Amino acid sequence: MTSSFTWLDYSEYERRKMLDVIDLFGEKTTRDELGIGGVRDAFADLLFPGTSTIQTAAKYFLFVPWIYQTREKRRTPSATIADLARKAEIKLAEELEESGETEGVIGRFAKERLQRLPSSVYWQGLARWGIRKFSGSRDEYHRSLDQHYLRQRVRHVSRAEHDGESQDECERPNWHVSLPAPPPNFPHGVELKLKFEEADYLRERVLTSCGGSLLAWLVRERINMEDVEFPWFLQAELPEPFRTQVRHGRNFSEVMHGAQLLYNLMLAEKCGWREKIDLYQGVMAEWWQQLSARRSEVQQWNLTDFWKIVHKENPRVHTKAQQFIDGWIKRVLQTADLDQLIASKESRQHIEDREVWLKRGLARLRNDLARNSWNGAAGATQLDLRWNSARRILGDILAGLEVESNA
Repeated sequence: MTSSFTWLDYSEYERRKMLDVIDLFGEKTTRDELGIGGVRDAFADLLFPGTSTIQTAAKYFLFVPWIYQTREKRRTPSATIADLARKAEIKLAEELEESGETEGVIGRFAKERLQRLPSSVYWQGLARWGIRKFSGSRDEYHRSLDQHYLRQRVRHVSRAEHDGESQDECERPNWHVSLPAPPPNFPHGVELKLKFEEADYLRERVLTSCGGSLLAWLVRERINMEDVEFPWFLQAELPEPFRTQVRHGRNFSEVMHGAQLLYNLMLAEKCGWREKIDLYQGVMAEWWQQLSARRSEVQQWNLTDFWKIVHKENPRVHTKAQQFIDGWIKRVLQTADLDQLIASKESRQHIEDREVWLKRGLARLRNDLARNSWNGAAGATQLDLRWNSARRILGDILAGLEVESNA
């Protein structure tokens, strides 16, 4: 019997998180093998609200509402909106490819087989940036349209009966009223590059809806982010509270990277894969050297403040995750050298117990069959707190803003 996921409409946030998890099943280095993603997401949402790891271009923050606005103007009924919008999103991918776009096109290769539509990828971000005004999930939005059209007709009649002055409350639009209009013949001839007025609109949305975030500060100050691997390597002097937030994020990312690497080293040893054993021993040596250069700073890390931030941003973080993270941090800070950390039975048991708690009988460190699916890297990449995605989106906006100054 084929298994399937059944989505609950009440939580678009949870639906998006689950889809992100499903996407990660196919990525060998970014999977959250040790269950620390909730903490990662807390800082990612705090620093870069509205972004996600699978967003590819800022222009989709306009493409998606344009597609739905077009269908609303045609009074597309609830019964057919999902199918017609899907066809429009696939058509968008074809038009972008026809325009010569090769990078960042969602559905460029999958076409009709596309499972993760742009509207799904950007739905949550559209609300966070104040572009989507409808507060529910996509399915709820689709079902609401018949009533939306009915209320519009009633309001129109009400205006006519009262000499143009409606006695009803104004119908709340599904999309931000200042959203730029789509180009003529949309989606024909579209491109991912933002025009100045489009970039300026997105900039205004970020500043208005996410004004207290690092994302907004970066776009406001037009900070150069080219070739910056992590947000803590930005050359700009960050103001508070961003400096403190980034410091917490850096400590978490760098310290927990060791746990991710040790997990993969343990798998390599279980498999007897000499090449990967040597690889992870070498990478862990680099990790230890880099962390040692900041050891005094990490030792002064205020974990109480760290967890206050985490729980405020993501109250769903499990106590078991906090216990695992605290335990690993303690082991790292109390260990004199890397060889001792790697050889420690307690450190290894800490990693193994965490995987077993998360995966039960499917834990790779105990299940030979599950371990056979390991291809040499699983969750080994250092957490960037969604920086690469945010940098890509911000880069598009800043490039669009440069259009006017270069004209």
